[in-house]
Amino acid sequence: MKIGLFGGTFDPIHWGHLRSAEEVRETFSLDRVYFIPASNPPHKRRKPTTSARDRFEMVRLAIARNSGFGVSDVELLRRGKSYSIDTIRYFAQRNSPGHSFYFILGLDAFSEIDSWKDVQDIFPLCHFIVTSRPGSGDGMSYRTIPVAVRRGFCYDPREKAYRHRGGKYLFFTRLTDIAISASEIRNRLKGGKSIRYLVPLNIETYIKKKGLYRKHQEGRSQD
Repeated sequence: MKIGLFGGTFDPIHWGHLRSAEEVRETFSLDRVYFIPASNPPHKRRKPTTSARDRFEMVRLAIARNSGFGVSDVELLRRGKSYSIDTIRYFAQRNSPGHSFYFILGLDAFSEIDSWKDVQDIFPLCHFIVTSRPGSGDGMSYRTIPVAVRRGFCYDPREKAYRHRGGKYLFFTRLTDIAISASEIRNRLKGGKSIRYLVPLNIETYIKKKGLYRKHQEGRSQD
């Protein structure tokens, strides 16, 4: 099986997340894409606004009708920082040797990958799929790879991707621009504005029922 690993705070999950995952799943013929909510993301200056369990539940509700999607609580159950290498190792060690894994992340996160924990040990473990961000155009190439890790890759014209010396591939893929941000959704909710058509209806209902992202939460940290 070809399995995608899609991490994030998902605070809250929205149509942009869902559409991006679906396009990646289709483009790379992935059998399944696992959404992996982070408990304590190390590269966020502040913790997510809502609890890990609320964010997990929103993801579960949002993907319920897509058989190609799944959700994992591996980072919620693990104490401490939610490091990507620990998550990748978790999946690699607990699945069939015949499975291949594709770590999915946005261009902005990839640009900071040289600061990740044990970054040189990550690339031999799984393939990487770097997705465009709204407004980024087609400007994804070898120069997009951070200098600190660039020398570990060479271009493979047959795969139209960059091959790491450890044998795994780095793919760049262009997605449909959907300029929805979780921070804007939170701000709209704090201002009493509608978020209809920014998130699935059942997520909007969940947020209202649980009273999430209201003004009284402004003192709490945000991503």
